[in-house]
This record gives sequence, C-alpha cells and structure tokens, in this order.
Amino acid sequence: MEFTVSFFSFELDPALAADPVFDLHRQGKMTMSATVPLTSRDDLSLAYTPGVARVCEAIAEDESLYPDYTWTSNTVAVVTDGSAVLGLGNIGPKAAMPVMEGKSVLFKQFGGVDSIPICLDTQDVEGIIAAVKAMAPSFGGINLEDISAPRCFEIERRLDAELDIPVFHDDQHGTAVVTLAALRNAATLLGRPLAGLRVVISGAGAAGIAITKTLIAAGVQGANVIVCDSRGIIHADRGDLTAIKAELAATTNISGRTGGVTEALIGADVLVGVSGGSIDEEALAGMAPGAIIFALANPTPEVPPATAHKYAAIVATGRSDFPNQINNVLAFPGIFRGALDVRATTITDAMKVAAADAIASIVADDLRPEAIVPSPLDPRVAPAVAAAVAAAAIRDGVARRSSAPAPAVSRQLA
Repeated sequence: MEFTVSFFSFELDPALAADPVFDLHRQGKMTMSATVPLTSRDDLSLAYTPGVARVCEAIAEDESLYPDYTWTSNTVAVVTDGSAVLGLGNIGPKAAMPVMEGKSVLFKQFGGVDSIPICLDTQDVEGIIAAVKAMAPSFGGINLEDISAPRCFEIERRLDAELDIPVFHDDQHGTAVVTLAALRNAATLLGRPLAGLRVVISGAGAAGIAITKTLIAAGVQGANVIVCDSRGIIHADRGDLTAIKAELAATTNISGRTGGVTEALIGADVLVGVSGGSIDEEALAGMAPGAIIFALANPTPEVPPATAHKYAAIVATGRSDFPNQINNVLAFPGIFRGALDVRATTITDAMKVAAADAIASIVADDLRPEAIVPSPLDPRVAPAVAAAVAAAAIRDGVARRSSAPAPAVSRQLA
C-alpha cells in the first residue's frame, strides 16, 4: 500500500504581505526559552530524570515548595473567550489570540512577568470557570481578558473566591486603576479634593462598574457619582436593572437624578466615558467650569478631544496619539509583579488603590494639563507599582511572603 502526502502553499494577499503589522505578527509575537543549560549528560540528569524526581517528591511532601521550584512563582495565564476583544466585539478565540499574545509580551517587557495566552473555545460561564480552575495549578495568577459583561463579573467573582492565587480582570480593574491615577493628578493640578468631585461615568459595562467602585474606594463620595448606561441614568427606581446595576444604584446617585447623560452632566466636574458611544457637545455645556473629561472609548473617543477642550481644563483619552493616554499597561504588569513577589492570594481594593497612587506619583513633581499620567514606556512605573502593591498585600494580610524576593525582582525588572 502506498501513501501520498501532498502539500499546499498559502499565498498571502499582496496588500497584507506589504503591511508591516502583518509582517510583525507572522508566526506570533512570542516564544518559550529555557532558563537552564542542556549541553551535557549532567545537565540532563539535573533538569530531567533522574534529578527531577527528587523535586517532585519534595513537592508531594510539602506543597508550599511548589512556587519555589517551578515557574508558577512568575507565570500568569492570560485567559479570554474572545467575546469582547478590543473594540472588535465577539470575534472568537482564534481571532483573539494576537491580542492575548500582545498582552503576554507587555507582561514580560514591563513587569518581568512570564505569561501564557489561553483562548478558550467556550463562552459558557460554567465552562470557563471549570477550565480555569482545572489549569490553575500551572500558574501563579490569572489575568482575565476581553470577556464580555455581565458574564465577566460572575466569572471573576467565582474564580477569585475559589482559587488561592490572584485573579484580575484587566478590562475592569486595570482601566479603573489608571483612571484613578489620572483623576487624582488632575484634581491635584486643579486644586480640588477628590472627595468633593461630582463624577459622571458614561458606560456601565465592565470598565464603568469597576471605575465607579475604585473611585469610591479611593474617597470619591458615592452620593456624588452618577452612572449612565444605554438607557440613561442608573437610579434605584428603574425596573430594568441587573443585579450588578442595582448594586450601583444603591451606592450612587443618592439624589435620585433621572434622565440621560445630558441631565447627568449638569453641574458635573468629571466625565469618564467608557461606553463606546458618543456624547453630544450640547451635553458638555452643562458641566461645571474647568471640568475634567476622560473620553476613553477606542478607537473613537465619546467626545473628540478638540471638542472636549472647549469645556474641560484637562482631557484624556485611550489613544496613544493624544496626550494623557489612559493605558492599562501602566497598571497590570506592576500589579501582578507585586502580587507574585509576595505570593498574594488575591488582589484587594487597597492593592488597586496603592497601584493608582504609585502611577500618579511618577509624574507628581511635573504635573501639567497634558501630562497627568506617565508614558506607558516610562521604566519607573512597573517597579513603583509592584512595590506599592506588595506592601498593600502585606498590610491586608493576603501575602504569603513578608517581602519580595530581592534577587528575582532585580533580575526581572532590569
């Protein structure tokens, strides 16, 4: 019997072949490399059999040795189901992989954290939770990414409760941390106390809800916060609220204001847009003088920066081609670096606030309206965030180490 194997070649569209973006992504953006030599019989006997068996037996006897003698002390899983990728929507796990690879590259470049992109072929809440729990022993932390609301809230809550390693949904908390850092510096620059700001959050998805909770945890008065979704202002008398939004209604908008974003913005000091929609210029005219506008939708901000500047003293976006980019890369590498260094079991609100304070402090001595957050490329950011997060974890009693392992940190952040 004869077998014939045939091969076919795939010709990339000439326009794509000439595109530097596609050229950069060819065969992916990351690989794996060994940290030990494998050039002799002795090397093999130490790295693999028979030497490896001694380490396995030691861990079987005492599981606390596990992070000391495996990669888990410095490795995070970047997990998605492809349901809310960037501004592209539900494009599925395979189309999401370039983004997850990119996230892993950012983890390594800015925090010295190793990570593995994992794109799950299920969008079922129970299926995602089961898959992550099953693979959790291979990692020191879980970074949930681009999972649509409201499922992302339940997935993160359950995994955080059921695993003894940090679980962090970056679309929620990374955005919230950097927004808090930017708002803290903007308020300082304008001479306004954070607690007195009247804040409108346009968008009640993952980012909007997390920003609301983080700002309140940092001292903004819940009574002074109004959150809007696609149907208008969230208030306690609305009969169409999900459980998450009902929780928001109980802690915000205490005056019971109703209407849409135009009504919400009357007298507001701050607008934070995370809706992906657009806000009419007429609505901005009702804001207080010298306002702060963070229009964070990508790639098209809710308010064009040129328009925002007519009504605001300080403007920020999510884009790199405008000043004051609210970029999650300022937060998540350092947050996981700090959490891993002290082997935190979770990431608390105090750790998030500490991360925001550390980000804000980087540019505290040189605040300008066009520079309220550091550049994502600033090498000072991740070490500062890591140190602040580690210290907060120790204070909160969620650290299994009393200090970060100095040699590892100096090597990873060099």
